This record gives sequence, structure tokens and C-alpha cells, in this order.
Amino acid sequence: MMIVSDLASRPFTVTDLEEMPDDGRRYELIDGELLVSPAPGWAHQEAVHTLYMILRAACPRDLRVLAAPFAVRMNSLNELQPDVLVARFADLTEQNLPRAPLLAVEVISPSSGLRDRSLKRAVYERMGVPVYWIVDPTRERPRLTALELEDVSYREVAAVTGSEVWNATRPFPVQVIPADLIAGLEP
Repeated sequence: MMIVSDLASRPFTVTDLEEMPDDGRRYELIDGELLVSPAPGWAHQEAVHTLYMILRAACPRDLRVLAAPFAVRMNSLNELQPDVLVARFADLTEQNLPRAPLLAVEVISPSSGLRDRSLKRAVYERMGVPVYWIVDPTRERPRLTALELEDVSYREVAAVTGSEVWNATRPFPVQVIPADLIAGLEP
């Protein structure tokens, strides 16, 4: 991940994002600063897709589960692409989600851990995302940390590791076991 500054010293906008190359990298904006992330690895993708399937199977009809790349575009200077998100069907447009999702999930990669645990956490908090999950797909110790918005800041409501079971209640009831998210990495 790197933050790129514009040569003219102006903030990047979502219009600038639309002109970025389709090169396998993820381009996001936070307060006009461009964040560029490399293509994710196998463990990351395994966790994202498995979690997507678990959430999709439990999702009520009035909500939708989407996986990146899909933009949460709150304004012209902010566009994030959570690895997985849950939103109200009625809030989605064909191109993006113009308001806070009910759940944002970031699966950390070696290059994104600090950004996902601090910068994105702060942005999701500021956006009013009610539930934020951070998944660490490390083979030796997979982990899921769940945060819920209380007033204006996140409170940790769960931290489960390995084969520990977590029964989430928000945004809807679903059971998650961190080890199951990366089970496909083993033969």
C-alpha cells in the first residue's frame, strides 16, 4: 500500500479514480488521498470468499452481501472498497453504495494490517458504519475481531482465534469460525 499525492497538490476525487488503470490493484480514497494496494494473496482471497459465502447464506432478503471491488462512495473525496460489506438492498445503486454499509469487513494482508486496524477503522467509525470486522487470515493463528459502534466510537465485542466460535448478532445472526475461513488453504 502506498499513498500517492497529486503533482498539482490538489485532492484526488472519485473522478480521478475512474481514470485509474485496471491493473489488479485496489484504488481507494480517504479525504482526497489516494491509497493503492497490491493484488491480494491466496490466504486473503480464501478468507474473503469463504466469509462472503457464510454471510450470504445467512443474509435476510432485505439485505445484500457484496465482495470487493464494490465502492462505498460517501462523497467526492472518499471511496472505500471493503473486502466484504453488508448493505440494505434499498441503499444500493448499480455503481456503488452512497451511504455507510451495515457491516464492513477488511481482511488484512501483509501490506494492509496497520491501515485496516487504524486508518480504515477511523474512517468507518467517522462514516457511522455500525459493525466493522477485521479478519487476519494467518495460517498459524487466524483471527476475527468484531467492533460495534457505540455513540461515535467502536467497542470491541469479539476477538476469536482459530477454531473458536463466534455467534454474531449484527447485522444479522451468523456463526463465524476463523479457522474455517482459511480451511481451503489445506489439501
